[in-house]
Amino acid sequence: MSNYTIEDYKKAIKAKYEEEINGEYSNNLSSPTPAKLKKLCIKRFQSNNNKEDLSAFESFFDFPFDKDKKNLFGDDELNKLEAVKRFLLGKTEKPAEDTIQLAAILVDLRPRPFREFIKQHEKDEEVLINDLRDTNFSSKIVSSDDLIDEVETENAIEPKETFDKEDSEEIPNQDSEPIQDEESQPTSISVAAFTPIDGGTNPGNWRSVGIIAVIIFGLGLIIYFNLSKKECMQWSGDHYEEISCDLKIEGIGTFNSPQSYDERIINLRRIKVCDTTEFFKNEKAIVWYAKVGDSVEFFNTHGMHPENGKALRPVTSYIINKYVRK
Repeated sequence: MSNYTIEDYKKAIKAKYEEEINGEYSNNLSSPTPAKLKKLCIKRFQSNNNKEDLSAFESFFDFPFDKDKKNLFGDDELNKLEAVKRFLLGKTEKPAEDTIQLAAILVDLRPRPFREFIKQHEKDEEVLINDLRDTNFSSKIVSSDDLIDEVETENAIEPKETFDKEDSEEIPNQDSEPIQDEESQPTSISVAAFTPIDGGTNPGNWRSVGIIAVIIFGLGLIIYFNLSKKECMQWSGDHYEEISCDLKIEGIGTFNSPQSYDERIINLRRIKVCDTTEFFKNEKAIVWYAKVGDSVEFFNTHGMHPENGKALRPVTSYIINKYVRK
């Protein structure tokens, strides 16, 4: 199940709005008014045959879009567009669902609507998880069976060799007496040969000792890794670093403060790009960006900008041409 919510969708719309302010429809979106948004709405829907978008239009205005009946936009419709304006400018915290959907269309957020937005990020997360599964970690995990075999090998008793050795020492080599065969040796010799030093008489005890040793060793490893694990992380220049949650750092901003460890974003990296960088794979963006002042910064995956909290957007040809190949 995806961890993305409607709040993430709203942030993505506002981030796209910040981008579109400097785009083709900047006249309509810069300092927006209901009248400007009305003109932009007509422009967006004149050649839009997307059923989801047309349904969103009808849900918002209570009548279907008709490019030949533009005069249907009256005072009531302009008042409704006031809600879209307030949402884009961040003046309302809880906009209606149809307001959010129309705003996504006006700024041309893709993918949309919300359920398609979620599906896209679920695919991105699945790719990330598969990449992590394919990672070849250097730490070797020793199985309990291997440890048991090792313990048994080190502690194994070789009864036959011991018997032969004691037999040769205790039976004198006399010509007058016949040499006794193995079955006729004194019982005391056999017992001595098979009796461990600690007094145990059952060779199976060694296996029990080995199993207990393996269990104790495993518990020790678990305790060690749990105690040594760094459960917090912090943005450091162009990547996240794992740190101790007890670490106190002064003179840092809100977005650079230590935060709980999150495996979904620990691999986020800020990257440098140029005109030879591969931005797309199979017509799908593999680089994300966020506007910072008059420039943009690029990242290796989706998420939130770690320093200003803006949602990262998939790179577009417009952004590449404007900021990379200018």
